[in-house]
Amino acid sequence: MRNFLSLRNLSRGVIEELLEHARHLKRNPHSLDLLNKVVGLVFMNPSLRTLASMQAGISQLGGSSFVIQPGQNSWNLEFEDGAVMDGITVEHVKEAIPVLGKYCDILGIRSFALQHNLAEDLEDRRMGVMAELSPVPFVNLESASDHPCQALADWLTIDECGIGRSEKFVLSWAFHPKPLPFAVPRAALSMAAQRGMEIVIHGPQGYELPDQMMSELQSFGARSVQFETDRRKALNGARVLYCKSWVQHRLYGDPEKEMNARSALRENWCVREKWFEDYAPHAKFMHCLPVRRNVKVEDRVLDNDRSIVIQQSENRLHVQKAVLARLAQEVKA
Repeated sequence: MRNFLSLRNLSRGVIEELLEHARHLKRNPHSLDLLNKVVGLVFMNPSLRTLASMQAGISQLGGSSFVIQPGQNSWNLEFEDGAVMDGITVEHVKEAIPVLGKYCDILGIRSFALQHNLAEDLEDRRMGVMAELSPVPFVNLESASDHPCQALADWLTIDECGIGRSEKFVLSWAFHPKPLPFAVPRAALSMAAQRGMEIVIHGPQGYELPDQMMSELQSFGARSVQFETDRRKALNGARVLYCKSWVQHRLYGDPEKEMNARSALRENWCVREKWFEDYAPHAKFMHCLPVRRNVKVEDRVLDNDRSIVIQQSENRLHVQKAVLARLAQEVKA
């Protein structure tokens, strides 16, 4: 494994090895897997869990790190070929990424979707370009359309809860005051598909996922995949209810129309404890965090024992350490 870009690029065997090593590291937090190694972290977008868990994990593995935040503690970066750089961008990724790779042994980057072009974001072109430019092993810390560290942590968390790999996984849309891209939904669904789960995407009409995302879920081994607007049908028998918001793909790149389209959905699409009481009493609640309380999810859900959001966040630390330890083997080679 030279890079960690997506679970979709990994074999089941590699995923299982990472999960097993994460379990080992959870029991035995400290090792020398990164002894004398430096991990470079580039955050083009805000972070709490990813930044903290990466730096903590690197330290626990005996390594060190530096953090670059373009536009805050370093220059704004340019990505486009042929760009005339007479504006706010001062440095091109063609120089920045290779240079950073000379200062570290592993490079991790977070770069969210621009939400201008759906096809380009689903292709994850920016993250792919940076991975190709990197002279050292590379970690995707969330990109335009994937969040593999979160997906691996979610897989570990579901396993820990004793939820079978063929049981029902519901990804429910929830209201959010701004349109969000497909990174976490795609990562979570890819994870559930690779586990072989029965997948239901629950949302209001118009929030169906792009055809490309739906078709790939079948190819990854999902037991079944469907979109369902009816809450009772969607949640009945669910063992996991994973909440996230995403943009209407037909309105991608037009936030004003998107917000007009969702304006009437706020009250009915805040996840409530009654959803579980009425339809899914045995389901665990999952969310990648941060979450807007009483906008996306009411307090009663998050403060209930069914919520495993803290466990998910803790497991970010352990799976990322497993990924870094695996990539460190490439450095030695």
